[in-house]
Amino acid sequence: MTCLAAGLLMISQTLFAQANTVQKGPHRMEITLERLHADKWAIIAPTQVLSKGDHVRFRFKANFSGYLYVMNAGTSGDYSRLFPGPDTGEQNRVEAGKEYVIPATAGSFRIDGPPGQDVLTWMITPAALGDGGKQYRPLPPPPKPGTAPTNMSPRCDDAIFKSRGDCIDTSAGAKPGNAASRELIFMLQDKKSVVSSPVPLKEPVVYEFRLAHK
Repeated sequence: MTCLAAGLLMISQTLFAQANTVQKGPHRMEITLERLHADKWAIIAPTQVLSKGDHVRFRFKANFSGYLYVMNAGTSGDYSRLFPGPDTGEQNRVEAGKEYVIPATAGSFRIDGPPGQDVLTWMITPAALGDGGKQYRPLPPPPKPGTAPTNMSPRCDDAIFKSRGDCIDTSAGAKPGNAASRELIFMLQDKKSVVSSPVPLKEPVVYEFRLAHK
């Protein structure tokens, strides 16, 4: 995806929320990746290698309240803020125990750009940023097209491919995003990426979600 926001299908500005309570861990966040297939949304593993033209969206849920920001470093070298935004929903306050769909519109993100891994940075802050997050840069400048390290190219795990018929890249999914995030615990449960902290989070938390695509 060179810029996920450029692939939005805009229909409305409605924020989807469901009162589902997260009960485990002092502080816990869940990200679920969904792909549109045959006009229906289906949950897929965060490590699944996507194809150009696929439409995806995310479900986010935490057991604490805060403000959510999502940035994207695409495989073409573009760097953009995905959420909040005029096309993805301006309301980025998240309440404890509620599930939110990102983008917060009845739309989606379209996979585009050279093969590789888009690096989405997720940041949850206890208070709203004064500039709406526009100036926040948690990542260094992305490499020029064609210069990404080989380990960032989508690769199928042969064992998983043979047993399930899916192209799975085990290097994709939720990963630490900065020095502080290395204290977080990253797990995969029922295709959900779970990020948890053994202690309550008092500072902004930043981590990555890598989308592999061919």
